Amino acid sequence: MVGSFTFQTPSNILFQPGASRNVGELIARYGARRVMLVTGKIVRSAGLTAGAEASLASAGIGISIFEDVVVDSPSHVVEAAVAACRADKIELVLSIGGGSVLDTAKLVAYLAKTPDRLDDIYGVGLAKGQRLPLLLAPTTAGTGSEVTPIAIVTTPTTQKKGVVSSVLIPDWAILDAELTLSLPALVTAATGIDAMVHAIEAYTSKHKKNPISDQFARQALSLLSANVRRVCENGHDIEARSQMLLGSMLAGMAFANAPVAAVHALAYPIGANFHVPHGLSNALVLTQVLRFNLPAAERLYAELAPIVDFHAVNRSVAQRARLFVDAMSAICRDCKVPLSLADVGIGPQDLNKLSEDAMTQTRLLVNNPREVRFEDARAIYTEAFGSPAAH
Repeated sequence: MVGSFTFQTPSNILFQPGASRNVGELIARYGARRVMLVTGKIVRSAGLTAGAEASLASAGIGISIFEDVVVDSPSHVVEAAVAACRADKIELVLSIGGGSVLDTAKLVAYLAKTPDRLDDIYGVGLAKGQRLPLLLAPTTAGTGSEVTPIAIVTTPTTQKKGVVSSVLIPDWAILDAELTLSLPALVTAATGIDAMVHAIEAYTSKHKKNPISDQFARQALSLLSANVRRVCENGHDIEARSQMLLGSMLAGMAFANAPVAAVHALAYPIGANFHVPHGLSNALVLTQVLRFNLPAAERLYAELAPIVDFHAVNRSVAQRARLFVDAMSAICRDCKVPLSLADVGIGPQDLNKLSEDAMTQTRLLVNNPREVRFEDARAIYTEAFGSPAAH
């Protein structure tokens, strides 16, 4: 029996290589004369915004560029962008970049239109006002931020906090695979694994799991697992890049409505304390969390197993579930992401702090199929560090 649920997603999606070069036509429909482009210096210096900037100029639309967004966007950067947006009397926000860039743009579009303060809207459903029109174009196939109601910010105390509100869902998600062609192999791998985690955790979410998210999660995992090795080996494979971008978006749609859980809860402290990119933080604890969840999520992992490993067909539920965990571990290994916390500069003396910080991620931990206590988090981090005592 299917229980009641709600499902929210953007009203407009444009999936087309080169689509970002035509944003002027889309924006002209809104009658906006002043647009803020929210991006990062690396993205802009790589030329990824050039087509959009030219398109806006051709349409006679004034553009204000905010390019100071960095990975794991700090709250002071968000507030600076909001101040610039208000000062320039911006009428629409366009963003081209990775997850941190898109998350910043969501908050800018909201905070520039309302009297709310950033500190007052952390949590679920506290942003209730209106926002400026918002168009998002991702440069990675990973976060799915272009279709989610979530924005993650790093606070001055290095905590990662989330603003979750349907008002943050953009008007347009623009999927232009050409924007992902220059991604280095490690970033491609880490963001691709992040997207797969979104699909897996949405499918196994303890709260708000629903049939629509399930379908998107399964299709996302199929696209991502079939193409992630290809794009890591050949980053200029536009077809594989397109499939990854589509898979990432579908995974974003899934977890936007059936939220993520312990992998993300344990990944956030790694990123916040050690400035490890979010996708890589997920990859570092993925196998260990999947293994921990097996007693509670065996049936669901067994259902996903044939998507990532055809050998799982006609096996028992327990065998399929274990093959699923092994297959995800193999993807991490084949894509050559670091496999140990020690590889990213984390020492055994840091594991207690990571565990304490992970336990503050209650918004995420409640969704995990198995309860995670402090000692569980500590054991997972210990195993991810590589201590023999964890095995």
